[in-house]
Formats: sequence, C-alpha cells, structure tokens
Amino acid sequence: MQMEEHERDQFEAASAKIDQVLERVEALPVLPREAEDILSISPRERQKWLKDGRLKSIGTRTVKMRRRARKVTFHIFDPREIEDVLDRDLPTLWREEDALEVAENRRRGAGKAARTRSTGAPQVVPVGTKRAHNETGNSLNGWDAFDKDGLLRDP
Repeated sequence: MQMEEHERDQFEAASAKIDQVLERVEALPVLPREAEDILSISPRERQKWLKDGRLKSIGTRTVKMRRRARKVTFHIFDPREIEDVLDRDLPTLWREEDALEVAENRRRGAGKAARTRSTGAPQVVPVGTKRAHNETGNSLNGWDAFDKDGLLRDP
C-alpha cells in the first residue's frame, strides 16, 4: 500500500519537524542527576570528579524551586562529554585511581603514626581513664583506698 501525494507531504513535514526537535534535544545540557544515572556513579563521585577536573562542567544553572524560598545552583554537563566518558569507561578507571590514592594515603598515615610513636612524642590519652590518671602522676591523696575497694572503675 502506498501513500497518496498529500499524505507523503504531511509525512515528510512531520519527519523534518521531528528531526529538528531531536537535534535540539541532543544539544540540551545534562543535569547532575542524569549524569549520575548515565554514568552509574554516586553523587559523591560526581562532586569529587567535578572538583578535581576529571568531569567537566559547561556551566551552572540557578533555578528557584516551587514552594521554596532559596534558589538552587548546580553544574550542567555537555552531552557529548558525558557520552565520551561513558564510551571510554572512565568511571571505572577513576575509581581504581581513587582506590590507589586512598591506599597510599593510609600507608603514609600509618608511617607517620609509627614515626610519632617511635620518637617518644606524648600520646593523647582520653581524660577520665585510670591510665590517664596514673600516667599524669597527679593522683590525689586518699584515692588509693577507694581504688583498692573497687569503687573507682573504668566505665
């Protein structure tokens, strides 16, 4: 079955209009929540990667939400950039880099703590414990009798 001439003209006009709308939709910026859904990332990852420049913003938008006094400002993203990040599977690579960075920071922190302990620097002891009381040497006269009877116990 073939279309009649006037139906074909209407079909081509509708098809051209749909093509124009689709081109405009492709150029619309990607909102933060959409970027998280597309890339399967958490809001914390999006914010971290945006802050350190791995995820690039094309600007910000400020909107006033209905029934709210304050305006909300958020970053928007280029759809082609989001598509490129998705195609190259960069979130997986970035997660691996972040895990290596965390491990390195922990190792560095453990080394620093070990150096601090080995230099004989005073340790911070919570106030109110027997150990803190005994190590400070500021015991009050007469408290030993209470301690012997078990009346002074650590909570």
